[in-house]
Amino acid sequence: MGTLSLLAACLWAVLATSIALAPARFHWRAAWALIASGVPILGWVTYENGPVWGLAVLVGGMSVLRWPLVHLMRRLRQPDPAE
Repeated sequence: MGTLSLLAACLWAVLATSIALAPARFHWRAAWALIASGVPILGWVTYENGPVWGLAVLVGGMSVLRWPLVHLMRRLRQPDPAE
């Protein structure tokens, strides 16, 4: 039997998939909302079910939100213009 936190993570994934079907102009605003709601769910899953399930949910979330992650990695790799 699954826990309530895993159910919340599954509902988050279904919501994220349905947002992906929306027009592209909504994607970045929705990505910020998904990140803001996904981080507490990730902590909740890890707390209730352990680090293995936490990592599984993290990898799933990263696969859904891959473009914000790509942009973050690009920004981190750029040299600082102030130097």
